[in-house]
Amino acid sequence: MEMTSTPADSYAPDFELPGIDDKVHHLARYLENFQAVGVVFMCNHCPYVGLYIDRLKQIQADFQERGGTLIGINANDAELYPDDSFENMKTFAAKNQLNFPYIRDVTQDVAHCFGAQRTPEVFLLDKTGVVRYHGQIDDSANDPKAVRVPYLRNAIEQLLSGKPVTLSSTEAIGCSVKWRE
Repeated sequence: MEMTSTPADSYAPDFELPGIDDKVHHLARYLENFQAVGVVFMCNHCPYVGLYIDRLKQIQADFQERGGTLIGINANDAELYPDDSFENMKTFAAKNQLNFPYIRDVTQDVAHCFGAQRTPEVFLLDKTGVVRYHGQIDDSANDPKAVRVPYLRNAIEQLLSGKPVTLSSTEAIGCSVKWRE
């Protein structure tokens, strides 16, 4: 499949994917119910995801009552990377006490359509499904105390406050998405 991309100010591709909660997650339902939806491409074994998981949970906790939510999507090839299997996603979510949905993109079609390249990589959507921010979570993967610019947090705050998102993209840092061969 040819890689496409979803840059800022363009519509995100809709999806319908299975979650670790054994439900089907449809992006359109999230857009109906939330003002800001952060689609986070992530996986179980990436050390960068490990560095950011507590920050992602805190972002979810801080914004869900105000109309924001995160959705974690794992698109990695589980045949080459068994740590990223659906069953291991359930284990990862339980171990890390995820407070946001974690869903599986087995075909990798959604990751291709978004143009995801890294884990973690965020696409923040407004209520209409337009990408308002794309990139990294903040500017300090290794040390949460050294964060100077919380990119995702700032973008969500601006979106929920009805203001334009002032920084629409940054370069995502992390592991590469593990594509099927």
